[in-house]
Amino acid sequence: MPERNQLKPGPLKPGVVTGDDYRTLVQACQDGGYALPAVNVVGTNTVNAVLEAAAKNRSDVIVQLSNGGARFFAGEGMKDELQARILGAVSAARHVHLLAEQYGVCVILHTDHAAKELIPWVEGMIAHGEAHFRQTGKPLFSSHMLDLSEESLEDNLAECARVLRRMAPLGMSLEIELGVTGGEEDGVGSEDLERADNTRLYTQPEDVLRAYEVLAPIGHFSVAASFGNVHGVYAPGNVKLRPEILGASQELVSERHGGGKKPLPLVFHGGSGSEKEKIAQAVGFGVFKMNIDTDTQFAFAEAIGRFVLENEAAFRHQIHPETGKPHKKLYDPRKWLRIGELGLVQRLDEAFADLGSAGKSLAAG
Repeated sequence: MPERNQLKPGPLKPGVVTGDDYRTLVQACQDGGYALPAVNVVGTNTVNAVLEAAAKNRSDVIVQLSNGGARFFAGEGMKDELQARILGAVSAARHVHLLAEQYGVCVILHTDHAAKELIPWVEGMIAHGEAHFRQTGKPLFSSHMLDLSEESLEDNLAECARVLRRMAPLGMSLEIELGVTGGEEDGVGSEDLERADNTRLYTQPEDVLRAYEVLAPIGHFSVAASFGNVHGVYAPGNVKLRPEILGASQELVSERHGGGKKPLPLVFHGGSGSEKEKIAQAVGFGVFKMNIDTDTQFAFAEAIGRFVLENEAAFRHQIHPETGKPHKKLYDPRKWLRIGELGLVQRLDEAFADLGSAGKSLAAG
């Protein structure tokens, strides 16, 4: 990875950031002690709501797709699931590229958990990114994630190194997972929190050091290290976060290879429902990205559900059976989808505040 002092601070051109601009943004987060929310999207409504929330809060943001979200973006009716995942992600990426600059913030465009069986999905997206690079000089995505935490450490790192060698010439970054994030997201992971190996729920600093030594010579990467975090929202007491593990990992890498107090960009998975104090501690140890999906899904759905319940007749009858009044203005999808968007925006207001990124966009102008 390039030395931190070789990177020029912002401002940056608004829109999707890649290459040196991506690294500059990541470094600004770490140096400034704040992080960006990484929001999973499934269609243009959620993409647009994320961009709107970022612009409203003058914060940069991370837009990401899971494999299921990408497939949904392409349409569940597409029979070839792999092609649906690839083309859905590409379609979403082009949508973000088209609009992000107009919202006036910097956007990291990312894809989420890809287990071993989903590597063809990642490679398909990289192929489209290579074509985009030949046309524009920039990749389609800022970064991708490989979640090979179910494999041995050496197999995990060997495959990550292979893929990173292909991504690095495009100016892309790779996110890897060490240890296991509890819960499940789009079929990746396990809901069984009680039986998970404690050493895997809490990543060992020596494993982080090994990842640095294998991947840093190849290109830029970030680490989703497990410190007890879990996908989804659980009752209090079920999730025991230990952010100090992140600090121990940074200290070990710095001691062996330099790079200051935060030599590694770190990622916080399973941010929904987490204690604000633990979020702040994790960010202090060099987390620049916190995934938030469950909470934003609920915010979108709850706002729409409330509207439907308040206007139940409009979702049963085109014309009110007693008054004869048409209901079109209520059941028009633009009405209730917009309400869902606003619910998501409101939840992200909280996320930007919790992560300390509000008002800190690097975007010029």
